[in-house]
Amino acid sequence: MTTATTDRAEAAERGELTIEDSVVAAIAARAVREAGDVGGAAGRMLGIGSSDPERPAKVTARTDGDRVTLDVRLSIAYPASVTKVSERAREHLIRRVGELTGLSVSRVDITVGALHTTHANGRRVQ
Repeated sequence: MTTATTDRAEAAERGELTIEDSVVAAIAARAVREAGDVGGAAGRMLGIGSSDPERPAKVTARTDGDRVTLDVRLSIAYPASVTKVSERAREHLIRRVGELTGLSVSRVDITVGALHTTHANGRRVQ
């Protein structure tokens, strides 16, 4: 029978796993969509912003040892609460990125660049 202490010692002898910042960012960009009411970051064309709920969120990750900080740009579905959705996304990212990478998420900064509607045609009949 092998003990957990022996397993950890053997793992330490084998080496160290390093996950690149870009990989952590890609994992976080996918994970944040799981939080619900979250869309992609607002794109910019000629200085004019446009939100696309199908576009992925823009995430930058910075790792320092076994800790990571995330900077996330996204859009939120209107009329959802920006505060509630942002907090739910933050909590979800901390949990999921930790589960998927083994890193401890120490900080998540979220910038909401746009609100988007959930239906494709934004026109209303009056």
